[in-house]
Amino acid sequence: MEMEIVDPVAATGIFQFAWALIAWPLLVTAILLLAGKASNSWGHLLGVAGAVGDFVLAVVLWIQMIGTEVPNRAVKVPVTEWMTIGTMSVRADLLVDQLSILFALLVTGVGSLIFCYSIGYMAHDPNRRRFFAYLNLFIAAMLTLVLADNYALLFIGWEGVGLASYLLISFWQHRNSAALAGKKAFLVNRVGDLGLLCAMFTMFALFGSVNFNQVNHAISGAPATWITAIGIFLLVAACGKSAQVPLQSWLLDAMEGPTPVSALIHAATMVTAGVYLVVRSHAIYELTNAASLAVMVVGVVTLLAGAWVGSTKDDIKKVLAGSTMSQIGYMMLAAGIGPAGGAFAIFHLFTHGFFKANMFLGAGSVMHAMDDDTDMRHFGALRKVMPWTFGTFAMGYLAIIGIPPLAGFYSKDHIVVAAWERGPVFGVLAMIGAAITAFYMTRLMMMTFLGDKRWAEGIHPHESPAIMVGPLVVLAIGSAVLGVVLNNAIQVWLAPPTGHHPHELAWYHVPWQGWATLLLVILGVAVGYLVYRRPIAFDAPGKVNPLVYIGRNDLLADKFNHLVFVRGGGALASGIALVDDVIVDGAVRSLAGGTKGLGGVLRRTQTGYSRSYGLTMVLGAVIIAAVLILGRLG
Repeated sequence: MEMEIVDPVAATGIFQFAWALIAWPLLVTAILLLAGKASNSWGHLLGVAGAVGDFVLAVVLWIQMIGTEVPNRAVKVPVTEWMTIGTMSVRADLLVDQLSILFALLVTGVGSLIFCYSIGYMAHDPNRRRFFAYLNLFIAAMLTLVLADNYALLFIGWEGVGLASYLLISFWQHRNSAALAGKKAFLVNRVGDLGLLCAMFTMFALFGSVNFNQVNHAISGAPATWITAIGIFLLVAACGKSAQVPLQSWLLDAMEGPTPVSALIHAATMVTAGVYLVVRSHAIYELTNAASLAVMVVGVVTLLAGAWVGSTKDDIKKVLAGSTMSQIGYMMLAAGIGPAGGAFAIFHLFTHGFFKANMFLGAGSVMHAMDDDTDMRHFGALRKVMPWTFGTFAMGYLAIIGIPPLAGFYSKDHIVVAAWERGPVFGVLAMIGAAITAFYMTRLMMMTFLGDKRWAEGIHPHESPAIMVGPLVVLAIGSAVLGVVLNNAIQVWLAPPTGHHPHELAWYHVPWQGWATLLLVILGVAVGYLVYRRPIAFDAPGKVNPLVYIGRNDLLADKFNHLVFVRGGGALASGIALVDDVIVDGAVRSLAGGTKGLGGVLRRTQTGYSRSYGLTMVLGAVIIAAVLILGRLG
């Protein structure tokens, strides 16, 4: 089937003001940072207004798009000329289409709920104003990323998200662990950024443009090797931003930031950027089986690796972080399958945004009740004292493991079926990942909310205030109903930007792979219940299972990086320094020494006596004359 490319139309009406989606939170950020302590009393309210205002505008744009004919729903919003290099010109223009508006709704909608929750969570933090400034910077950067109509402007948002994540992860920089976690996230993401830069350089060289539409039109005429290279470069970028193997090491440490940051990064912004990049570049991946296969392999490896980590951690936030790795792995697996997979990846990304934000904020509610303790071995029986948190968290739990008719059942089911159609190996591994997800999420529920209480003396758990519970309720409702509501609609909606031709099914129609996955999920729940219904015990020293040890140490990623890149890089640098000292500097020193020695020898001929110079001239003349005479005689 020939690839269909939709050309955007010129913006009219309300679409001409789409730039305000980026400008408004940037303005809020500037006000909060420049106003200083004078805004401490009202800064958080302005911060929330930054996200809510954006959400209102995104809804208006979405409604306007619904009322527009399908061929005209992709809208180009001209902003300004950015840079001209020879005959090449790059503009800073925006693309508002079905894919970007969906991300705008997710980022601003879920973001608004996280912002409201943050009012209560950060109520006693003296730097709350600065926290909300950074949150708005995060929102502005992510919207720049998803609304850009070219890879260069996308890269600006890409870097902005990286900067905002650094500022927020290390927000409590007085803690050394938080400062190091922010630095680690920043540096690992720079590795991924190199991939995006290489992809853009290649596009410039081949096509003279990095505009999405121009690249999509020209890519079919490019050499197959270069198409594959671009696909691999983009995959490296996606691995860095979306914490996919082998660039996942920063994600677990990112839990050092305030819990609303974790919810924002994992549910609505940063880690979804890699999936967006691959789906937006579907025209490239459709022409390279090698790069598409690489995306699928990375996705399936990561979904299992994340599940492994989630099964071994005792920190409630790090269990959820491992879960995010795994769920983004499902999305990457789907994105590599083809046009249908791209639509399913975004479907799961959207539902995941709700149930993962729900659970992260629920974890923050638990921490709020337990004096910021994150160790699940210290919890137990919290359902009795935190009924709202328990009820909403349970909804997210049922959604993520895929219990019908909740959201995760439909969105993950599509990915499993598509994986089976691409190859039974991928289908089986996707099913196994679902079973492990059910196990470790049941483990979390048992250790946190069920069983006997294990609180320390002096801890008095209590329900969170309404400003924190309210967003949990809204997110729980979304986790419950979005699967049924969007099951067919989102496929039809995303068909033009993903090239997918949907086949509408009744909401109750489930293929055999879905029922098989559900059986494995039930098995995972049963194992988790049977293992963790018993009293929770701390591991005896020296008796940790090797598989548990590897998972608790983030699959030894830090040890590998230290061995290969720190020590190995140091050894390589020392070797290069030795070569530089012995060969390069040695050659320079030898040349300098030889010149100095020759100068010393020649210096002795400079006596200062006229008779010596005269004798030298006579000898020279005699030698020259002898040479000439012998030459003539010869």
